Amino acid sequence: MKGLKTLTLAAAITIILAAFALISAAARTGNADDFNAADTYKAKCVACHGAAAEKKFDATQADADLVQIVLKGEKAEKPPHMPAYAEKGITEDQAKALVAHMKSIKK
Repeated sequence: MKGLKTLTLAAAITIILAAFALISAAARTGNADDFNAADTYKAKCVACHGAAAEKKFDATQADADLVQIVLKGEKAEKPPHMPAYAEKGITEDQAKALVAHMKSIKK
């Protein structure tokens, strides 16, 4: 009886660890592979920056500076202010993709 309990416990732990590993792997790859800068821009940025990134976006700034603005936010002269998207789950690579997208649509 004791052997059966040990075997059951070991199987349960193995299943839990395997599930955790799969979920963790899916979360890591899902964020990088599924990110679409154009869709994210339309969903989160277009309201303030416009359809063609024509508002409140200085494309002459260095990409590294623009990426930091996306990640850390920036207080504008008057509201609305740029929120810090790192706090909302945007990674540096995703911020780079957003900046590149904004530059590509800028008129």
